[in-house]
Amino acid sequence: MPSLGTWAKMLVGGAAICIGGPAFVIWVSPTEEELVKKYNPDLQRRSRENREQRQQEFDDFVTRLKEYSKSDKPIWTVAAEAEAAAKSKAKKAE
Repeated sequence: MPSLGTWAKMLVGGAAICIGGPAFVIWVSPTEEELVKKYNPDLQRRSRENREQRQQEFDDFVTRLKEYSKSDKPIWTVAAEAEAAAKSKAKKAE
């Protein structure tokens, strides 16, 4: 049976990998602001202009997912049904 020292080294090594790995990734990953600062000025301007629209689209998407998740069916099934209903509604409107 391994000695107590071997177990201690294993625990310290495992903790270093399990805690240190994700901590290193977080430390190395740039924030959104740092990424935007590296854009050229034209891209920064377009990004600022489209930010509200993208945020609204994301909020609408999350709201639809919450509605779909209330059903007992899988989300992709409910989403496909909703898409089919929207298409048929669009055809009737024409």
